Amino acid sequence: MSSHVHSSRHLSWLLAPAALLASSAALAHSGALGHTHGGSFLAGLLHPLTGLDHLLAMFAIGLWSVRQGPGLRRAMPVLIAIGMLAGAGLAWAGVPLMGVEFGIASSVLLAGILAASLVRLPTLAGGALVSAFILLHGHAHGSELAPGASALFYATGFLIASVSITTGGRLLGSWLARHDQRWLRGLGAAIAGAGGAMLMS
Repeated sequence: MSSHVHSSRHLSWLLAPAALLASSAALAHSGALGHTHGGSFLAGLLHPLTGLDHLLAMFAIGLWSVRQGPGLRRAMPVLIAIGMLAGAGLAWAGVPLMGVEFGIASSVLLAGILAASLVRLPTLAGGALVSAFILLHGHAHGSELAPGASALFYATGFLIASVSITTGGRLLGSWLARHDQRWLRGLGAAIAGAGGAMLMS
């Protein structure tokens, strides 16, 4: 089978979540998801995708995870889910975190640098770093729960989106690593640049 066919299949898998999200958005506009719980789920699902800082940080973590040990790669979805829930739980409990916005912008910069440098960290150190990043993102997500919305449905939405973004980054990173690591480094550098711009804004 030609490399062109393989590339097309990989791109199809990577674009599938976006197509599903677009379908969900269309349903929401048509009123199929207009009730409270559906609205809460859709809000959670779209929140990580509509915030550039969240999107870039999670995508960069996925790119970077390609170079990590098998233990950390396998644990990444769990770390993302636990970090998001822990951060959101703190927000819902009224526990403030200092410098959340600064920390989120810094996570975009650092995650981009890690992806660009292809650095490999020990499993515990890498896991702790990712958990700290994601805790801040989870707190920001939790803080934006709309009054009267279902926390359960909202959390389910942002967990699905967050894990999907990170997994998409890992799939693309794996493909790029096999074909040309310069593109992998370039994406990481671009994300780091965006994080730097966010810090300066």
